[in-house]
Amino acid sequence: MAREQQHDYDDIPGTFVFDAERSREGFGINMFCMSLMKDENRKAFKANEAEYLKKFKLTPEQTDAILKRDYNRMLQLGGNIYFTAKLGATDGHSFQHLAAVMTGSTQQDYADMMLKGGRSVEGNRSRTGKNAPSKYMSAAPAKKAAAKPQVKAKSKAAAKTKAKAKVAKSVGKSKPKAQKRK
Repeated sequence: MAREQQHDYDDIPGTFVFDAERSREGFGINMFCMSLMKDENRKAFKANEAEYLKKFKLTPEQTDAILKRDYNRMLQLGGNIYFTAKLGATDGHSFQHLAAVMTGSTQQDYADMMLKGGRSVEGNRSRTGKNAPSKYMSAAPAKKAAAKPQVKAKSKAAAKTKAKAKVAKSVGKSKPKAQKRK
C-alpha cells in the first residue's frame, strides 16, 4: 500500500519510521504480536499459524510477511520493531539474531559492526541519493582539535567570573544583623 503522504524521513535508508500512518496501517500486525505475550496464544499460533492470524485484521501482504518472517516487510507495512520482536522471541530468536537477519548479515558480523560504532553514514544518507554529505562530517580533525582548547579556556574564564560574582554577592548579604534592620 502506498503512503498517503511522503515525508522527508521516508528517504532514510535501512529503516521505516514508525509514524501515525504506519501505526494505523500496522494495527493488526502489532495486535497479533502483542497477543504473543500470553503463553496460550503462542501455543495456538505455533499449532496453526495461518489459522491463528485470521483473528486479526491483516492484509494479505501483512499475513504473508508474518508467515515468511520478513521483518523488514512487517516494518514497512506498519509493524513496530518492539512488537515484531515478540514474534522473533516466540520463534526462540534473540533481538541480535533479528537485527542480523534484517541487515542481511550473520550475528557475529552484526555484533562486530555495532561494536565498531555501527554503519558509516557516508554513502548511506538517503534512499534516493538526493542528500549531500554533511559539511560537518568533512571538517578536518586538526581544525576541531584546535577549536576545543579555546572553547575550554572561554568556559573556564566564564566559570571563574561567575564564581567571583557569586562570592561578591554572598559577601554583600552577610552583613551583621544590626545593619540589616535599618
